Amino acid sequence: MNTPLALVIDDEPDIRELLEITLKRMDVRSLCVANLDSARRLLKEHNFNICLTDMRLPDGDGIEFVAYAQKHHPQMPIAVITAHGSIESAILALKSGAFDFLTKPVDLGLLRTLVKSALKLSGEQARSEREIIGDSQIIQNIRKSISKLARSQAPIYISGESGTGKELVARMIHEQGPRAAGSFIPVNCGAIPPDLMESEFFGHRKGSFTGAVSDKEGLFQAADEGTLFFDEVAELPKHMQVKLLRAIQEKTIRPVGATKEIPVNVRILSATHTDLARLVEEGKFRQDLFYRINVIELQIPSLRERKEDIPLLVSYILKRLSSITDKVLPAISEKAMSRLVNYRFPGNIRELENILERAMTLCEGKKIKPEDLQLPEGVENIAVSSEGEVALDSYLVDIEKQSILQALEKTHGNKTAAARLLGISLRALRYRLEKLGLN
Repeated sequence: MNTPLALVIDDEPDIRELLEITLKRMDVRSLCVANLDSARRLLKEHNFNICLTDMRLPDGDGIEFVAYAQKHHPQMPIAVITAHGSIESAILALKSGAFDFLTKPVDLGLLRTLVKSALKLSGEQARSEREIIGDSQIIQNIRKSISKLARSQAPIYISGESGTGKELVARMIHEQGPRAAGSFIPVNCGAIPPDLMESEFFGHRKGSFTGAVSDKEGLFQAADEGTLFFDEVAELPKHMQVKLLRAIQEKTIRPVGATKEIPVNVRILSATHTDLARLVEEGKFRQDLFYRINVIELQIPSLRERKEDIPLLVSYILKRLSSITDKVLPAISEKAMSRLVNYRFPGNIRELENILERAMTLCEGKKIKPEDLQLPEGVENIAVSSEGEVALDSYLVDIEKQSILQALEKTHGNKTAAARLLGISLRALRYRLEKLGLN
Protein backbone atom coordinates (compact mmCIF):
# COMPACT_ATOMS: atom_id res chain seq x y z
CA MET A 1 0.00 0.00 0.00
CA ASN A 2 1.34 3.47 -0.91
CA THR A 3 2.20 5.82 1.95
CA PRO A 4 -0.43 8.59 2.20
CA LEU A 5 0.80 12.06 1.31
CA ALA A 6 -0.32 15.27 3.04
CA LEU A 7 0.07 18.89 1.98
CA VAL A 8 0.66 21.25 4.94
CA ILE A 9 0.36 25.03 4.46
CA ASP A 10 1.27 27.31 7.35
CA ASP A 11 3.59 30.31 7.65
CA GLU A 12 4.56 29.44 11.24
CA PRO A 13 7.59 27.07 11.29
CA ASP A 14 6.64 25.66 14.71
CA ILE A 15 3.16 24.69 13.49
CA ARG A 16 4.54 23.12 10.32
CA GLU A 17 7.00 21.08 12.38
CA LEU A 18 4.31 19.97 14.85
CA LEU A 19 1.99 18.84 12.04
CA GLU A 20 4.82 17.11 10.18
CA ILE A 21 5.91 15.14 13.28
CA THR A 22 2.33 14.14 14.13
CA LEU A 23 1.63 12.99 10.59
CA LYS A 24 4.91 11.04 10.45
CA ARG A 25 3.90 9.12 13.58
CA MET A 26 0.70 8.18 11.73
CA ASP A 27 2.77 6.89 8.79
CA VAL A 28 1.68 9.84 6.66
CA ARG A 29 4.36 11.60 4.58
CA SER A 30 4.00 15.37 4.32
CA LEU A 31 5.22 18.24 2.17
CA CYS A 32 5.18 21.56 4.03
CA VAL A 33 5.05 25.07 2.54
CA ALA A 34 4.63 28.56 3.95
CA ASN A 35 2.35 30.15 1.33
CA LEU A 36 -0.42 29.42 -1.17
CA ASP A 37 1.69 30.03 -4.27
CA SER A 38 4.04 27.20 -3.29
CA ALA A 39 1.05 25.01 -2.45
CA ARG A 40 -0.49 25.48 -5.92
CA ARG A 41 2.82 24.46 -7.52
CA LEU A 42 2.97 21.28 -5.42
CA LEU A 43 -0.60 20.40 -6.35
CA LYS A 44 0.47 20.23 -9.99
CA GLU A 45 3.29 17.80 -9.16
CA HIS A 46 1.73 15.43 -6.59
CA ASN A 47 -1.51 13.66 -5.74
CA PHE A 48 -2.24 14.48 -2.10
CA ASN A 49 -4.51 12.41 0.15
CA ILE A 50 -5.20 15.35 2.48
CA CYS A 51 -4.41 19.05 2.84
CA LEU A 52 -4.08 21.01 6.09
CA THR A 53 -4.00 24.78 5.62
CA ASP A 54 -3.84 27.76 7.92
CA MET A 55 -6.64 30.29 7.50
CA ARG A 56 -4.40 33.36 7.21
CA LEU A 57 -1.35 33.20 4.94
CA PRO A 58 1.04 35.84 3.52
CA ASP A 59 -0.40 35.66 0.00
CA GLY A 60 -4.10 34.97 0.68
CA ASP A 61 -6.50 33.17 2.98
CA GLY A 62 -7.45 29.55 3.48
CA ILE A 63 -11.03 29.99 2.28
CA GLU A 64 -9.83 31.15 -1.15
CA PHE A 65 -7.58 28.10 -1.29
CA VAL A 66 -10.50 25.81 -0.31
CA ALA A 67 -12.49 27.18 -3.25
CA TYR A 68 -9.48 26.72 -5.57
CA ALA A 69 -8.94 23.12 -4.39
CA GLN A 70 -12.65 22.32 -4.75
CA LYS A 71 -12.51 23.40 -8.37
CA HIS A 72 -9.18 21.85 -9.43
CA HIS A 73 -8.71 18.95 -6.97
CA PRO A 74 -12.22 18.00 -5.75
CA GLN A 75 -11.12 14.53 -4.56
CA MET A 76 -8.63 15.95 -2.01
CA PRO A 77 -10.09 16.48 1.49
CA ILE A 78 -8.94 19.85 2.82
CA ALA A 79 -9.08 21.00 6.45
CA VAL A 80 -8.49 24.55 7.66
CA ILE A 81 -6.74 25.64 10.86
CA THR A 82 -8.30 28.71 12.45
CA ALA A 83 -7.43 30.96 15.36
CA HIS A 84 -9.16 30.10 18.64
CA GLY A 85 -12.67 31.56 18.71
CA SER A 86 -12.89 32.16 14.96
CA ILE A 87 -15.89 29.87 14.56
CA GLU A 88 -17.43 32.13 11.90
CA SER A 89 -14.37 31.65 9.70
CA ALA A 90 -14.49 27.90 10.22
CA ILE A 91 -18.14 27.74 9.22
CA LEU A 92 -17.42 29.86 6.13
CA ALA A 93 -14.67 27.39 5.19
CA LEU A 94 -17.09 24.45 5.57
CA LYS A 95 -19.60 26.23 3.36
CA SER A 96 -16.85 26.67 0.77
CA GLY A 97 -16.22 22.93 0.71
CA ALA A 98 -13.68 22.25 3.47
CA PHE A 99 -13.71 18.73 4.88
CA ASP A 100 -13.32 19.88 8.49
CA PHE A 101 -11.49 22.42 10.66
CA LEU A 102 -9.18 22.65 13.67
CA THR A 103 -8.59 25.55 16.03
CA LYS A 104 -5.28 26.79 17.45
CA PRO A 105 -3.67 25.63 19.64
CA VAL A 106 -4.04 22.38 17.70
CA ASP A 107 -5.40 19.47 19.72
CA LEU A 108 -3.31 16.51 18.53
CA GLY A 109 -6.01 14.00 19.39
CA LEU A 110 -8.54 15.84 17.22
CA LEU A 111 -5.91 16.20 14.49
CA ARG A 112 -5.31 12.44 14.39
CA THR A 113 -9.05 11.75 14.27
CA LEU A 114 -9.50 14.25 11.44
CA VAL A 115 -6.62 12.78 9.42
CA LYS A 116 -7.91 9.21 9.83
CA SER A 117 -11.36 10.25 8.56
CA ALA A 118 -9.86 12.13 5.62
CA LEU A 119 -7.67 9.19 4.60
CA LYS A 120 -10.70 6.89 4.64
CA LEU A 121 -12.41 9.34 2.32
CA SER A 122 -9.52 9.57 -0.12
CA GLY A 123 -9.25 5.78 -0.27
CA GLU A 124 -11.98 3.39 -1.33
CA GLN A 125 -15.08 5.43 -0.69
CA ALA A 126 -18.05 3.48 0.65
CA ARG A 127 -21.01 3.36 -1.68
CA SER A 128 -24.52 3.69 -0.38
CA GLU A 129 -26.84 0.73 -0.72
CA ARG A 130 -29.72 3.18 -0.68
CA GLU A 131 -30.76 5.41 -3.53
CA ILE A 132 -33.30 8.11 -4.22
CA ILE A 133 -35.68 6.86 -6.89
CA GLY A 134 -36.21 9.27 -9.78
CA ASP A 135 -34.71 10.66 -12.98
CA SER A 136 -35.97 14.25 -12.72
CA GLN A 137 -33.40 17.03 -12.90
CA ILE A 138 -34.15 18.09 -9.34
CA ILE A 139 -33.37 14.58 -8.06
CA GLN A 140 -30.21 14.36 -10.16
CA ASN A 141 -29.09 17.62 -8.50
CA ILE A 142 -29.91 16.19 -5.05
CA ARG A 143 -27.75 13.12 -5.79
CA LYS A 144 -24.84 15.37 -6.77
CA SER A 145 -25.28 17.41 -3.58
CA ILE A 146 -25.34 14.25 -1.44
CA SER A 147 -22.11 13.03 -3.04
CA LYS A 148 -20.41 16.37 -2.37
CA LEU A 149 -21.74 16.80 1.18
CA ALA A 150 -20.76 13.24 2.10
CA ARG A 151 -17.11 14.25 1.69
CA SER A 152 -17.41 17.02 4.27
CA GLN A 153 -17.70 16.87 8.05
CA ALA A 154 -19.89 19.98 8.15
CA PRO A 155 -23.21 19.76 10.01
CA ILE A 156 -26.03 19.48 7.45
CA TYR A 157 -29.59 20.70 7.94
CA ILE A 158 -32.02 18.76 5.76
CA SER A 159 -35.28 20.59 5.19
CA GLY A 160 -38.44 19.47 3.47
CA GLU A 161 -42.05 18.49 4.00
CA SER A 162 -43.05 15.38 5.92
CA GLY A 163 -42.68 12.19 3.93
CA THR A 164 -40.13 13.49 1.40
CA GLY A 165 -37.34 11.12 2.48
CA LYS A 166 -35.14 13.28 4.73
CA GLU A 167 -33.87 10.29 6.72
CA LEU A 168 -33.03 8.43 3.51
CA VAL A 169 -30.94 11.41 2.38
CA ALA A 170 -29.20 11.53 5.78
CA ARG A 171 -28.35 7.81 5.53
CA MET A 172 -26.95 8.32 2.02
CA ILE A 173 -24.73 11.17 3.23
CA HIS A 174 -23.45 8.90 6.00
CA GLU A 175 -22.93 5.84 3.81
CA GLN A 176 -21.09 7.70 1.06
CA GLY A 177 -18.68 9.41 3.47
CA PRO A 178 -15.66 8.43 5.55
CA ARG A 179 -17.85 7.46 8.53
CA ALA A 180 -19.66 4.70 6.64
CA ALA A 181 -18.08 1.99 8.81
CA GLY A 182 -19.44 3.72 11.93
CA SER A 183 -22.99 3.76 13.25
CA PHE A 184 -25.81 5.83 11.79
CA ILE A 185 -28.18 6.60 14.65
CA PRO A 186 -31.47 8.39 13.92
CA VAL A 187 -33.11 10.20 16.82
CA ASN A 188 -36.73 11.37 16.72
CA CYS A 189 -36.49 14.41 18.98
CA GLY A 190 -40.27 14.58 19.36
CA ALA A 191 -40.57 11.00 20.62
CA ILE A 192 -38.31 11.24 23.70
CA PRO A 193 -39.92 12.54 26.94
CA PRO A 194 -38.19 15.80 27.96
CA ASP A 195 -37.21 14.47 31.41
CA LEU A 196 -35.43 11.47 29.85
CA MET A 197 -33.77 13.34 26.99
CA GLU A 198 -30.48 14.22 28.70
CA SER A 199 -29.96 10.60 29.76
CA GLU A 200 -30.85 9.35 26.25
CA PHE A 201 -28.46 11.77 24.56
CA PHE A 202 -25.50 11.66 26.95
CA GLY A 203 -26.03 8.51 29.03
CA HIS A 204 -25.97 8.26 32.84
CA ARG A 205 -24.06 6.76 35.72
CA LYS A 206 -25.45 4.15 38.08
CA GLY A 207 -27.36 5.76 40.95
CA SER A 208 -27.51 9.21 39.33
CA PHE A 209 -31.32 9.19 39.64
CA THR A 210 -34.13 6.86 40.70
CA GLY A 211 -34.18 3.91 38.32
CA ALA A 212 -30.56 4.29 37.19
CA VAL A 213 -29.57 0.77 38.28
CA SER A 214 -26.53 0.60 36.01
CA ASP A 215 -24.36 2.78 33.77
CA LYS A 216 -25.97 3.54 30.43
CA GLU A 217 -24.30 4.66 27.21
CA GLY A 218 -25.98 7.61 25.50
CA LEU A 219 -26.69 8.19 21.83
CA PHE A 220 -23.58 10.33 21.36
CA GLN A 221 -21.32 7.53 22.59
CA ALA A 222 -23.21 4.95 20.53
CA ALA A 223 -22.61 7.10 17.43
CA ASP A 224 -18.91 7.71 18.16
CA GLU A 225 -16.95 7.62 14.86
CA GLY A 226 -20.31 7.69 13.08
CA THR A 227 -23.30 9.96 12.50
CA LEU A 228 -26.15 11.23 14.68
CA PHE A 229 -29.28 12.22 12.79
CA PHE A 230 -31.62 14.49 14.78
CA ASP A 231 -35.01 14.21 13.11
CA GLU A 232 -37.63 16.83 14.03
CA VAL A 233 -34.91 18.85 15.76
CA ALA A 234 -37.42 21.68 16.21
CA GLU A 235 -39.06 19.58 18.95
CA LEU A 236 -36.02 19.89 21.25
CA PRO A 237 -36.91 21.68 24.52
CA LYS A 238 -34.89 24.79 25.35
CA HIS A 239 -32.76 23.17 28.09
CA MET A 240 -31.65 20.44 25.68
CA GLN A 241 -30.89 22.97 22.96
CA VAL A 242 -28.28 24.49 25.31
CA LYS A 243 -26.73 21.09 26.11
CA LEU A 244 -26.71 19.99 22.48
CA LEU A 245 -24.99 23.22 21.44
CA ARG A 246 -22.25 22.64 24.00
CA ALA A 247 -21.77 19.01 22.89
CA ILE A 248 -21.40 20.09 19.25
CA GLN A 249 -19.01 22.96 20.04
CA GLU A 250 -16.80 21.19 22.56
CA LYS A 251 -17.02 17.70 21.02
CA THR A 252 -17.42 16.35 24.53
CA ILE A 253 -20.35 15.12 26.61
CA ARG A 254 -20.96 14.59 30.32
CA PRO A 255 -23.22 11.66 31.26
CA VAL A 256 -25.80 12.40 33.96
CA GLY A 257 -24.11 11.87 37.33
CA ALA A 258 -20.58 11.85 35.88
CA THR A 259 -17.83 14.20 37.06
CA LYS A 260 -15.71 14.13 33.90
CA GLU A 261 -16.47 14.95 30.29
CA ILE A 262 -15.99 12.32 27.58
CA PRO A 263 -14.66 13.21 24.11
CA VAL A 264 -16.89 12.13 21.22
CA ASN A 265 -16.30 12.14 17.47
CA VAL A 266 -19.74 12.44 15.90
CA ARG A 267 -21.03 14.08 12.73
CA ILE A 268 -24.35 15.87 13.21
CA LEU A 269 -27.13 15.80 10.63
CA SER A 270 -30.53 17.24 11.45
CA ALA A 271 -33.92 17.70 9.85
CA THR A 272 -37.39 19.05 10.43
CA HIS A 273 -40.48 19.72 8.34
CA THR A 274 -41.14 23.02 10.13
CA ASP A 275 -39.62 26.41 9.30
CA LEU A 276 -36.72 26.49 11.76
CA ALA A 277 -35.72 30.05 10.81
CA ARG A 278 -39.22 31.23 11.71
CA LEU A 279 -38.99 29.46 15.09
CA VAL A 280 -35.71 31.31 15.71
CA GLU A 281 -37.44 34.62 14.98
CA GLU A 282 -40.25 33.66 17.38
CA GLY A 283 -37.74 32.83 20.12
CA LYS A 284 -38.70 29.12 20.18
CA PHE A 285 -35.34 27.85 18.91
CA ARG A 286 -31.90 29.12 19.89
CA GLN A 287 -30.23 31.17 17.19
CA ASP A 288 -26.72 29.97 18.10
CA LEU A 289 -27.77 26.31 17.82
CA PHE A 290 -29.52 27.00 14.52
CA TYR A 291 -26.29 28.63 13.31
CA ARG A 292 -24.26 25.52 14.23
CA ILE A 293 -26.55 22.82 12.78
CA ASN A 294 -27.42 24.84 9.67
CA VAL A 295 -23.88 25.24 8.31
CA ILE A 296 -25.16 23.84 5.00
CA GLU A 297 -28.85 23.38 4.15
CA LEU A 298 -30.09 20.72 1.76
CA GLN A 299 -33.69 21.16 0.63
CA ILE A 300 -35.58 18.01 -0.35
CA PRO A 301 -38.32 18.61 -2.95
CA SER A 302 -41.92 17.61 -2.44
CA LEU A 303 -43.35 14.86 -4.64
CA ARG A 304 -45.54 17.36 -6.52
CA GLU A 305 -42.34 19.19 -7.53
CA ARG A 306 -41.13 16.08 -9.35
CA LYS A 307 -44.25 14.47 -10.75
CA GLU A 308 -42.28 12.90 -13.60
CA ASP A 309 -40.73 10.55 -11.01
CA ILE A 310 -44.09 9.14 -9.85
CA PRO A 311 -44.27 6.22 -12.37
CA LEU A 312 -40.77 5.08 -11.36
CA LEU A 313 -41.65 5.37 -7.68
CA VAL A 314 -44.89 3.45 -8.17
CA SER A 315 -43.03 0.61 -9.89
CA TYR A 316 -40.35 0.50 -7.18
CA ILE A 317 -42.81 0.61 -4.26
CA LEU A 318 -45.11 -2.07 -5.72
CA LYS A 319 -42.13 -4.42 -6.24
CA ARG A 320 -40.96 -3.84 -2.68
CA LEU A 321 -44.44 -4.34 -1.20
CA SER A 322 -44.92 -7.48 -3.26
CA SER A 323 -41.66 -8.89 -1.92
CA ILE A 324 -42.49 -7.98 1.69
CA THR A 325 -46.12 -9.19 1.69
CA ASP A 326 -45.69 -12.30 -0.49
CA LYS A 327 -48.41 -10.99 -2.81
CA VAL A 328 -48.36 -11.24 -6.62
CA LEU A 329 -46.91 -8.08 -8.15
CA PRO A 330 -49.89 -6.20 -9.62
CA ALA A 331 -49.88 -4.03 -12.72
CA ILE A 332 -51.40 -0.57 -12.57
CA SER A 333 -53.90 0.73 -15.11
CA GLU A 334 -53.21 3.86 -17.14
CA LYS A 335 -56.16 5.64 -15.53
CA ALA A 336 -54.94 4.78 -12.03
CA MET A 337 -51.45 6.03 -12.89
CA SER A 338 -52.95 9.21 -14.31
CA ARG A 339 -54.83 9.78 -11.06
CA LEU A 340 -51.62 9.40 -9.09
CA VAL A 341 -49.62 11.71 -11.35
CA ASN A 342 -52.28 14.42 -10.97
CA TYR A 343 -52.65 14.04 -7.21
CA ARG A 344 -51.04 16.70 -4.99
CA PHE A 345 -49.56 14.25 -2.45
CA PRO A 346 -49.56 16.44 0.67
CA GLY A 347 -48.00 13.48 2.50
CA ASN A 348 -45.40 12.96 -0.26
CA ILE A 349 -43.67 9.58 -0.73
CA ARG A 350 -44.90 8.23 2.60
CA GLU A 351 -48.47 8.88 1.49
CA LEU A 352 -47.81 7.25 -1.90
CA GLU A 353 -46.57 4.13 -0.08
CA ASN A 354 -49.73 4.02 2.06
CA ILE A 355 -51.98 4.48 -0.99
CA LEU A 356 -50.28 1.69 -2.94
CA GLU A 357 -50.25 -0.69 0.02
CA ARG A 358 -53.98 -0.12 0.47
CA ALA A 359 -54.57 -0.53 -3.27
CA MET A 360 -52.72 -3.87 -3.33
CA THR A 361 -55.02 -5.13 -0.58
CA LEU A 362 -58.21 -3.89 -2.26
CA CYS A 363 -57.56 -4.69 -5.91
CA GLU A 364 -59.23 -7.74 -7.42
CA GLY A 365 -57.19 -9.60 -9.98
CA LYS A 366 -53.72 -8.47 -10.97
CA LYS A 367 -54.32 -4.84 -11.91
CA ILE A 368 -54.78 -1.76 -9.71
CA LYS A 369 -57.68 0.40 -10.92
CA PRO A 370 -58.52 4.01 -10.03
CA GLU A 371 -61.14 2.97 -7.47
CA ASP A 372 -58.57 0.82 -5.65
CA LEU A 373 -56.53 3.93 -4.87
CA GLN A 374 -59.41 5.41 -2.84
CA LEU A 375 -58.29 8.94 -3.60
CA PRO A 376 -60.83 11.56 -2.50
CA GLU A 377 -62.69 13.56 -5.11
CA GLY A 378 -61.21 16.98 -5.86
CA VAL A 379 -57.78 15.82 -4.76
CA GLU A 380 -56.14 18.87 -6.32
CA ASN A 381 -57.77 21.08 -3.68
CA ILE A 382 -57.41 18.89 -0.62
CA ALA A 383 -56.51 20.89 2.49
CA VAL A 384 -53.16 20.42 4.16
CA SER A 385 -52.55 21.08 7.84
CA SER A 386 -49.70 23.33 8.99
CA GLU A 387 -47.64 20.22 9.69
CA GLY A 388 -48.00 19.07 6.09
CA GLU A 389 -50.01 15.96 6.94
CA VAL A 390 -53.28 14.88 5.36
CA ALA A 391 -56.16 14.38 7.77
CA LEU A 392 -57.59 11.56 5.64
CA ASP A 393 -54.27 9.74 5.55
CA SER A 394 -53.88 9.97 9.33
CA TYR A 395 -57.45 8.73 9.75
CA LEU A 396 -56.75 5.65 7.59
CA VAL A 397 -53.55 4.91 9.50
CA ASP A 398 -55.52 5.05 12.76
CA ILE A 399 -58.08 2.59 11.36
CA GLU A 400 -55.27 0.22 10.32
CA LYS A 401 -53.75 0.41 13.81
CA GLN A 402 -57.11 -0.32 15.46
CA SER A 403 -57.75 -3.30 13.18
CA ILE A 404 -54.36 -4.84 13.96
CA LEU A 405 -54.67 -4.22 17.71
CA GLN A 406 -58.16 -5.75 17.76
CA ALA A 407 -56.91 -8.83 15.90
CA LEU A 408 -54.01 -9.23 18.35
CA GLU A 409 -56.39 -8.82 21.28
CA LYS A 410 -58.76 -11.49 19.91
CA THR A 411 -55.86 -13.90 19.40
CA HIS A 412 -54.26 -13.06 22.77
CA GLY A 413 -51.14 -11.71 21.05
CA ASN A 414 -50.65 -14.65 18.70
CA LYS A 415 -49.27 -12.97 15.58
CA THR A 416 -49.75 -15.99 13.32
CA ALA A 417 -53.43 -16.23 14.26
CA ALA A 418 -53.86 -12.44 14.03
CA ALA A 419 -52.39 -12.43 10.50
CA ARG A 420 -54.81 -15.21 9.49
CA LEU A 421 -57.71 -13.20 10.96
CA LEU A 422 -56.65 -10.10 9.00
CA GLY A 423 -56.22 -12.08 5.78
CA ILE A 424 -52.53 -11.27 5.39
CA SER A 425 -49.27 -13.22 5.74
CA LEU A 426 -47.32 -13.26 9.00
CA ARG A 427 -44.49 -11.46 7.18
CA ALA A 428 -46.91 -8.72 6.09
CA LEU A 429 -48.20 -8.33 9.66
CA ARG A 430 -44.67 -7.99 11.02
CA TYR A 431 -43.94 -5.34 8.40
CA ARG A 432 -47.09 -3.38 9.36
CA LEU A 433 -46.32 -3.65 13.08
CA GLU A 434 -42.84 -2.21 12.50
CA LYS A 435 -44.09 0.52 10.15
CA LEU A 436 -46.82 1.62 12.56
CA GLY A 437 -44.57 1.45 15.62
CA LEU A 438 -46.62 -1.29 17.27
CA ASN A 439 -43.80 -3.76 18.02
